[in-house]
Amino acid sequence: MAAHLKKRVYEEFSKVSQQVTLEEVPAKKLRLTKPSKSAALHIDLCKATSPTDALQYLLHFARKPVEAESVEGVVRILLEHYYKVFWVNCVWKLDFSKNFACVLESHQVLAQLLDTLLIIGTQLPDKIAVIQRLIDVACKHLSSTYFRVRNKCLQLLGCLGTVDKPLSKETDAGAGAQTSPVRDVQSVISDYFQDQDPRVRTAAIKAMLQLHERGMKIQQTIYNQACKLLSDDYEQVRSAAVQMVWVLSQLYPESIVPIPSSNEEIRLVDDSFGKICHMVSDGSWVVRVQAAKLLGSMYQVSPHFLEQTLDKKLMSDLRRKRTAHERAKELYASGEFSSGRRWADDAPKEKVDTSGVNLIDSGACGAFVHGLEDEMYEVRIAAVEALCSLAQSSPSFAEKCLDFLVDMFNDEIEEVRLQSIHVLRQISTHITLREDQLDTVLAVLEDSSRDIREALHELLCYTNVSTKECIQLALVELLKNLTKYPTDRNSVWKCLKFLGARHPTLVLPIVPELLSTHPYFDTPEPDMDDPACILCILAKYCPVLTNHTSLESRKQTASSGLEASGVGSGSLESAQNFLQDSLIRVSALQNLETPGAQDLLEFTIRDLQRLGELQTELAGSADFCATYLHCQLLLTKALQEKIWTMAVPLCLKQNAKVSTAARQILDETYKLEFLYSGLETQQIATIHNVRLQAKALQLILTARSKRGVDCVLGVCEKFLQDVESFQRLFMTELPHFQDSFVEKLLELMPRLTACKPLDLVKILQTTLRQSRFIHLKLPEQIHRASATIIEPTGESDNPLKFTSGLVVALDIDATLEHVQDPQTTVKVQVLYPDGQSHIIHPKPGDFRTPGPGRVRLITQVYLSHSAWTEACQIEVRLLLAYSSSSSKPSASKPAWNESMDGLPTSESCIEGTIHLSKPVKVFIMPKPAHR
Repeated sequence: MAAHLKKRVYEEFSKVSQQVTLEEVPAKKLRLTKPSKSAALHIDLCKATSPTDALQYLLHFARKPVEAESVEGVVRILLEHYYKVFWVNCVWKLDFSKNFACVLESHQVLAQLLDTLLIIGTQLPDKIAVIQRLIDVACKHLSSTYFRVRNKCLQLLGCLGTVDKPLSKETDAGAGAQTSPVRDVQSVISDYFQDQDPRVRTAAIKAMLQLHERGMKIQQTIYNQACKLLSDDYEQVRSAAVQMVWVLSQLYPESIVPIPSSNEEIRLVDDSFGKICHMVSDGSWVVRVQAAKLLGSMYQVSPHFLEQTLDKKLMSDLRRKRTAHERAKELYASGEFSSGRRWADDAPKEKVDTSGVNLIDSGACGAFVHGLEDEMYEVRIAAVEALCSLAQSSPSFAEKCLDFLVDMFNDEIEEVRLQSIHVLRQISTHITLREDQLDTVLAVLEDSSRDIREALHELLCYTNVSTKECIQLALVELLKNLTKYPTDRNSVWKCLKFLGARHPTLVLPIVPELLSTHPYFDTPEPDMDDPACILCILAKYCPVLTNHTSLESRKQTASSGLEASGVGSGSLESAQNFLQDSLIRVSALQNLETPGAQDLLEFTIRDLQRLGELQTELAGSADFCATYLHCQLLLTKALQEKIWTMAVPLCLKQNAKVSTAARQILDETYKLEFLYSGLETQQIATIHNVRLQAKALQLILTARSKRGVDCVLGVCEKFLQDVESFQRLFMTELPHFQDSFVEKLLELMPRLTACKPLDLVKILQTTLRQSRFIHLKLPEQIHRASATIIEPTGESDNPLKFTSGLVVALDIDATLEHVQDPQTTVKVQVLYPDGQSHIIHPKPGDFRTPGPGRVRLITQVYLSHSAWTEACQIEVRLLLAYSSSSSKPSASKPAWNESMDGLPTSESCIEGTIHLSKPVKVFIMPKPAHR
């Protein structure tokens, strides 16, 4: 039976084979078609039984992309169903006793249609004919009685209108201007500044501001209209008018405008400054905040008007005075004595309007004083920021507003106090604190907020004081602060260091008092174990010790050989020239395998590392170049190993050295890409080129290993994907990579995709040797991310005891420098003695920003472990997480506390970490639980 079945199978197989070979069956052509988007949308909308269902279908359709060939059909279907819905609504609302046409002319529908036309017009800026038709429609419906229609028309004119092209006669006639047949968009919009509806007046001003934002110059003639709107009854109108007046003051600052009820004239920027100052006393706090913010950007105002904002009394010299000759002439013309025949015949001939004769409005007097005393803290913050902006551009004004800013240190709102400290820090180069002012400033050291205390320490680092008594007062108060808040010691020590360095002449007379010395008597030596004595008094305030320290550093600099270039003397320009010369010398090398090339690389790397230690401004650029050259040096040495000339079975043990070099190059490239900020696309592409070389080296080593035959196919596919990804990401940078490794790979790409894995490995090995060294071009500024752990210090020998199985909180205080997006990339690693590793992601609220480029991390880490027999050390360090799926640090947010031995390495999540700080060791002692 089985034999018979087998014979029948063979017969059927032979018959099928014979049929295929003898008859040539024509191949069927298949055409793949996609379902039409318009048809699917039409079916869905027809299935809708209620408006809610139709809305859900439309929202679902909006989430999906639409192909270009389906756009016309989709628009046709949407318009068809729009008209149906509109007709149904009209019939539903229809009162058959009235005219049917009134329903079709619904103002709400017209406003919605105008809004749709606005969207269409903004999407077609090049269609001049379409834009003109839309402007005509807007001007035609400006006479509507419904405010929303007028608002949409004005918005459409502001977004699409032009000031250089007048409107046509028909268009303007529709707008209601019969006496002026030819007008422009600005004149049409300005007519609605006096509209009866405040919402329309607001829309008209915003439309004019929209013209300005589009780069069109607004005419000065609307200045008086905008000033009248500053006294409008509605808050929105006044807010928009303040913005309009400020824009005109920036466009025409030197124009001359007359003073009402007077023969005087004034600059437009000064007049607008006085009017905006008057708005600081507005009834709406929103308008007051806006006016205060705008005052901070009016840098062209005259100094005497600017100083008037700090005095509530109107200055008398801002009123016009007549000369003695003019007074005598007027006395002669009017008669010296009164005849007494008429009542008050000796009264002044002209009426004096005090609000008009003054060159500046009386409401502007003391504008900043009113702003700093406002009941709303938002207004006070805006006034403080405006004072800062104006004081930075005027040193004399900075001195006059110093007392007002110092008084804000006693505000009841913490945010206002903190902002005042930051503002005084920004203008510290223009001011010098007196003793009474310093006393008010130092009183803030008693504040319970750590942010405010540290901000004040930062302020004292860069502030000048006037007398040596100020130095003594600051020293006493800072030592009190150190006693009351021991956690502030690092901030206090830094403050004392900079304070003493800024005032060497004031510190010198009080050195004997600080050191507790006497010219005739021996005094007891201070306690050397007291850190306040050592760091606050001796090392920071004694000029002799400071000079001795600088002398030692110069000796060390001279021994390095860089003194001849002027680098050690502190010249930034000479250091930059030295850096560029070093890169030029290295770039002359075409092949790193030539004799002497590796020695030159080693010497250049050593010099660049030393340069980064001497010049902190160039530390990032120097370290970046040194790391890049070190990768090239490792790659060259790996390619010169003897294993490449030996048979594969004989060199398996020697592969470890080359494998370590390849892995080290990969790690260095990730540091180059993610640890440094300020990189351009060309530098990132250069880093990826080196990374591809390291991956190619790993691929070759994998193929030469025992297990390489089994897994080399998957590694080759992954490598080819990386090459294609490089071409896709850095297509514009490929001209800079002539004769490089990646350019040769892209030329051989068709061959690489078709060859066998072992042939690909041979091609890669040859290409690595023939590739040219890529010159590194530096951008203007590169910063290296770094972190310093302040707490815990790791100096305590007392173990942190807790019950095993429970948790104990460890306070972490660290300073981060030049870290991009620290809230998502910075992690805390805890390494236990048994090799267990915990990685904790701090909360976003644990990060503070005390200054530009600096971030403060204050958080708590919870530790837990089983019982130990004796105290052991754990290591705490900060890590920078990165993802290989993008060219920037990963924005993924894992759990707050995740326990693992290492981070995952998939492309969609965090791939690895970089050590951001040095480890700090802490003694802990988990005790067994009592039973």
